[in-house]
Amino acid sequence: MRIIDCLERLKQMRIILYSKPGCHLCEGLQEKLEQIQNLKFELEIRDITTRDDWFQAYQYEVPVLFLADRRSKGIEDAGNERPLPRPSPRVTVQQLESTLKKYL
Repeated sequence: MRIIDCLERLKQMRIILYSKPGCHLCEGLQEKLEQIQNLKFELEIRDITTRDDWFQAYQYEVPVLFLADRRSKGIEDAGNERPLPRPSPRVTVQQLESTLKKYL
């Protein structure tokens, strides 16, 4: 794959963070994701308390990360989402960025 193709693909990716209010692990991960500067992606936060299917799936698992193509139609196009490994709460921003590079 050419470098230009890789760069174009990165611009089209989004990371979905399933979260819930009061979840300190979720808040910490969101802060770290927002601090990443060397990768371009759209960050979408999904509150699992707003949909019963999300709550049933992730109530004991948050924070949960997925990678999706930005061209997908959003919430209804869940088939385009790929799960990402859950980072340790102790991961640094640089370590998180390095890990995400493997998947973006």
